[in-house]
Amino acid sequence: MHKLTLAHFRGHALGAVLFDLDGTLLDTVGDIALALNRVLRDYGLAPLPEPDVRRMIGRGSPMLIERALGALGRSFDAQTQTAMVERFFHYYGELEELNQDAAQPFPGAVESIRTLHRAGLRTAVVTNKQHRFADALLRRRALSEWVDVLVGGDTCARRKPDPQPLLYACESLEVPPSAALMVGDSINDVQAARAAGIPVVCVSYGYNEGRDPRTLDCDALLDTLADLPGLLHLGAQVG
Repeated sequence: MHKLTLAHFRGHALGAVLFDLDGTLLDTVGDIALALNRVLRDYGLAPLPEPDVRRMIGRGSPMLIERALGALGRSFDAQTQTAMVERFFHYYGELEELNQDAAQPFPGAVESIRTLHRAGLRTAVVTNKQHRFADALLRRRALSEWVDVLVGGDTCARRKPDPQPLLYACESLEVPPSAALMVGDSINDVQAARAAGIPVVCVSYGYNEGRDPRTLDCDALLDTLADLPGLLHLGAQVG
C-alpha cells in the first residue's frame, strides 16, 4: 500500500511532473550522432564530432538535419532534407532494433521519477523525439513503468517550444497546468513551460543547444535529478 505524499513547489501544490527526455532523463547524444553521421555519409558529407552534435539537439530531427548542414556549409532543397530526416529515422530505429543503442539514464533519473510516481504524483514525458523512438527507449531503460503519459514530437500538431505538447500532457493526466511542473534541459522546455503557465526546473548537464544552462530563465537549476524529490518536499519515505 502506497502512502501519498503531498508535493509542493514554491508554495503551490503539485499533481504532476512533466519531463523532457533527451538531455534530461536520458543521455542519447551518442546514438543521435551515430545515426546522423550515417546519413551524412550517405550524402557524401563529412561526419560531425559528437560534441558538435550535442549542441545541435533540440526542436526535433528536421532541425537537427538543418543545423548539421549549416555546420558543414551545405544547403539542400526541402525535398532532399525531408529524405535525410527519413533516413535518420531509419538509422536511429535500426540501432534500437539491433540492440546497438547506447543511451543511458542520467544519474538519479530512474530513482527520481520512481519516487515521484510512488508518492502519488502523475508523470509524463514530453519530448520532440518521435513517439515510437521515445516509447522504445523508455521501455528499454526501465522508465516506462513510472511514466503515465508519453507525448512525442509527432503526437501533437506542434512541438516544443510551443506549449501545445505540455498542455496536451496535462489534459491527458487530468491535472491543470497550475498544478504541474516541467523538468527540462533547454530553452525549448523553458519557453514551452512559460507559454503554458507551468513552472519549470532545469538540469545543468543537458544539451541546451550549446548554451550555458545558467542563462536559462527557469525557476530552479539542478545538477542531478536525485535532488528533485527533495526540492518538491518528498523527503518522507514512500511505501
